[in-house]
Amino acid sequence: MIVAAHQPAYLPWLGYLDKVAKADVFVVMDDLQYEKENFQNRNRVKVNNGTTWLTVPLEQGTQADRICDKRIHNGGSPKEHWQRRAWETLRIHYGKAPHFARYAEELEDVFTRRWDRLVDVDAHMLGLARRWLGITRPVLHASSLDLQGQKTDRIIDLCKKVGAKVYLSGRGGSTDYLDVEALARAGITVMWQQFVHPVYPQRYGHLGFFSHLAFLDLVLNCGPASRDMLFPAAEAMTR
Repeated sequence: MIVAAHQPAYLPWLGYLDKVAKADVFVVMDDLQYEKENFQNRNRVKVNNGTTWLTVPLEQGTQADRICDKRIHNGGSPKEHWQRRAWETLRIHYGKAPHFARYAEELEDVFTRRWDRLVDVDAHMLGLARRWLGITRPVLHASSLDLQGQKTDRIIDLCKKVGAKVYLSGRGGSTDYLDVEALARAGITVMWQQFVHPVYPQRYGHLGFFSHLAFLDLVLNCGPASRDMLFPAAEAMTR
């Protein structure tokens, strides 16, 4: 069994979803310390002058707050509310995208219902992405697993608790702390993620192609064809 893990992501990018799809089980590390200016509560979309951030504002907490503890700040004027601003940005800049109408009702629901916890809106958006892209791999939350240890020891405990012999890792920060030899001694093989970002038609084509955006950019532009663009045909049958 292959397991992969990552912190929650708001409007996850395509590489995140590729990792979810390539694992037999994916674990959302929602019990880790919250990191400011990361992707746990924000991501970018394309607009008429480049890109802009869609951000979920959070209540002030402490440096020790875990992601699963973070509460959403729902204050401020109605016109400046984060949900209204996000929906207006999507409606204005993606309203004429080829497949906006297909997903508009479910998206509008996201940005009109009330959310109090960051992990809940993140989980909902991941669920939409998985359903729209046909990713059927199960997703667990680390807060339900009572994981022990730090860094590599935590990964070993994770693998043991879900019965995995292979850990699928990204090539970002994991390369700095992951002790491959310690994992091997525990009977766990590390598989490094190989992800090639697809190039696809986008709005405002005169600006050129922008990668590493929220998954909505692909889906709203390409609709049902998004799955084949994200996952090569040879791999699609295993998703």
